[in-house]
Amino acid sequence: MLGLAKRIGARFLLTSTSEVYGDPLEHPQKETYWGNVNPIGERSCYDEGKRTAETLTMDYHRGAGVEVRIARIFNTYGPRMCLDDGRVVSNFVAQAIRKQPLTVYGDGKQTRSFQYVSDLVNGLVALMEGEHVGPFNLGNPGEFTMLELAEVVKETIDSSATIEYKPNTADDPHMRKPDISKAKELLNWEPKIPLREGLPLMVNDFRNRILNEDEGKGMK
Repeated sequence: MLGLAKRIGARFLLTSTSEVYGDPLEHPQKETYWGNVNPIGERSCYDEGKRTAETLTMDYHRGAGVEVRIARIFNTYGPRMCLDDGRVVSNFVAQAIRKQPLTVYGDGKQTRSFQYVSDLVNGLVALMEGEHVGPFNLGNPGEFTMLELAEVVKETIDSSATIEYKPNTADDPHMRKPDISKAKELLNWEPKIPLREGLPLMVNDFRNRILNEDEGKGMK
């Protein structure tokens, strides 16, 4: 894709990830932080793949003059996500609607920051229409532990939902929170939709699809 962008003079957008910071020793994470990543761990294929993609993107920018933009995307949620994609918000919402226990890994005290999809889209548009290469953190600085997220999902869907604890996965980041000062200053962007406002919009979509899925099974 970088080669194609070079040949036709296109502006290239790399959607990178907060995972480039690994299990961070800096909190919140600024774009200047180089990260704390295990290069041979169970999660490293994704983490290091994105880090390498950033490296190649900047090499094409510096060496071949390709116009590039780099966004580091933090956890994002919203309608039309895959019902069983394994992401924590999707998991919790689908489990609560299906009357299953919410699966929490480890002690549930690890934190994530969740942005609604339209906020992310607005950030990517601002990045592509602006003149700054990046990288830019695009995320919502509102920070929730997994247990707090589970409670918000219960409030929204089913207050009687239970929580099931399972062993944590290897190299799971303990903290994740973006410092978005750079995006605020240079892109005039910040997220507008808090979790308690965006989550019901996702829940409505998930509920409709899961109910239709269940009806389809019943007809077979």
